[in-house]
Amino acid sequence: MCARTSPGCWAPADPMLLHLRVRALAILDDVTLELGPGLQIVTGETGAGKSILVDALQLVLGARAAAGLVRAGADEAIVEALFDLTGAPEVRARLTELTGTDEAELVVRRTVRAGGGSRATLNGHLATAGQLSRIVAPLVDICSQHEHHALADPATHLGTLDAFAGLDVQVEEMTAHWLRHQEAAAAVEALSERLRARAEREAVLRLQLQELDEAAPVPDEDVELEAEHGRLAHADRLAGSTRTAERVLYADDDAVGDRLARVCSDLDDLRGVDPELDALVDQLVEARDALAAVARELGRYARNVHEDPRRLATVEDRLALLRRLARRHGGSHDALVARHASLRQELAELQLGDARLEELEGERQAAADGAVASARALSRARQAAAAALGAAITAQLADLGMGDARVDVEVARLERRADELSADGARVGRTGMNRVTLLIAPNRGEPPRPLQRIASGGELSRAMLAVKRVLATRAPRGLHVFDEVDSGVGGAVAAAIGAKLAEVAVDRQVLCITHLAPIAAWADAHHHVRKAERDGRTTTEVHTLDAAGQVEELARMMGGRTVTDATRAAAAVLVSQAREGRPRA
Repeated sequence: MCARTSPGCWAPADPMLLHLRVRALAILDDVTLELGPGLQIVTGETGAGKSILVDALQLVLGARAAAGLVRAGADEAIVEALFDLTGAPEVRARLTELTGTDEAELVVRRTVRAGGGSRATLNGHLATAGQLSRIVAPLVDICSQHEHHALADPATHLGTLDAFAGLDVQVEEMTAHWLRHQEAAAAVEALSERLRARAEREAVLRLQLQELDEAAPVPDEDVELEAEHGRLAHADRLAGSTRTAERVLYADDDAVGDRLARVCSDLDDLRGVDPELDALVDQLVEARDALAAVARELGRYARNVHEDPRRLATVEDRLALLRRLARRHGGSHDALVARHASLRQELAELQLGDARLEELEGERQAAADGAVASARALSRARQAAAAALGAAITAQLADLGMGDARVDVEVARLERRADELSADGARVGRTGMNRVTLLIAPNRGEPPRPLQRIASGGELSRAMLAVKRVLATRAPRGLHVFDEVDSGVGGAVAAAIGAKLAEVAVDRQVLCITHLAPIAAWADAHHHVRKAERDGRTTTEVHTLDAAGQVEELARMMGGRTVTDATRAAAAVLVSQAREGRPRA
């Protein structure tokens, strides 16, 4: 066990963001943020660009790139991030699929053009936004004001309980069963509909098939007929030209072949005189033999080519029929052949429809049984974990200055709907048969009610942090970002939030943007963002503060524009208290 007075006890097997560089993004001209392990605090005056750093990070995670983000006057904005992938085998495996090599570091580059559009690379390989989301996003968990509001939405509470109970695999199985049921049910409905109109449809199919069966098109028949048509239509010219070629090359007196043979014979007598000539003679003999072979084939071809007006007419009629049918059934010969096969299959299914319907019903029922079994198992697991999750969040809220608050986790059944999969009087959906609601009683003696009805902004911020702290040991290791988690709080509550963030940062890399000195005092590394003027334009600079700089920044945060010895002393006390209260790893 080691006191985390510095990030030195960080586990070396954890993935981490090491470097973030942002160029020409909003008011950020060229900013570099070097990050280490533990709690990384970012502070600065309002409007200095702190949250733009989070926007930049979102871009490398695959967020939509808006052209309006590009700094005025620049052609493009560029965000680069360097991640250490040690301890992230799944991410490394996905990266290897793209790059073909297993690498322990990941360099992400996202460029946003002022005219619209963006491009991205992962270790130099072009990547889509979807690949960024799949490969890079799992390395970062961002908790923002948007998430505070999302916490008030009961639609997010089911995922929170499932994450706490470690039910990811079971939920995936549930979803797979449900999707199979939906597919089978759709197939049953489609076939049932066809069977209801079976007689009329069979009559139409038989009429269409009669014409196609009589024509009996086969694959590649059109290609073969076109070739035969060419031979028949030009038979006279083909026969005449090939016979003439054979005579000139081989059959006539003093043909090319005979003359070439004499040349070969004359030169053959000179073999051995000059090795260079021997090679040329060999080539000439090969040419003589090849010419003789071609001449014989031309003769064979000429003897086999005959004019056949009746066959020509037959071929032309067949081609005309196939083209007419192709126009009616898809536009090409391949489409015609495929249509013929599909009509046969549909008629066969109709004729054997009852048996096929029974088969599909069996598949649907099997999928339904699997979905219901999964839903029931998930419901039991959720019920079992609900009390523990409520107690865990309640305990965290007590540490955050809400000692009288109590959180209950309500697991209810989805309302049943007609014609939908159901079990035990509840509807069974993609994620099971439950809805989950986080209920809070902020004060002792009050009945718990939904978060969105009674929680203030400060209470939501603390509730979000409490949930994150509860889920921290179950979440993948990586960077956890808290953007203005201090909304609506101050004083002792802020110090409690800082301590809680430090707890999360014991074995996670944490980046927190804050306006409150009692939170910033807990920093392992403190980064200060400030506006500056360069070449007549406002830009943003980021500096990592030393111990004295941290005290000065905390004093500014506490005292406003005027920093006094008293505020410096108070800031130093905050840092000292935070150092003494640091959690141990």
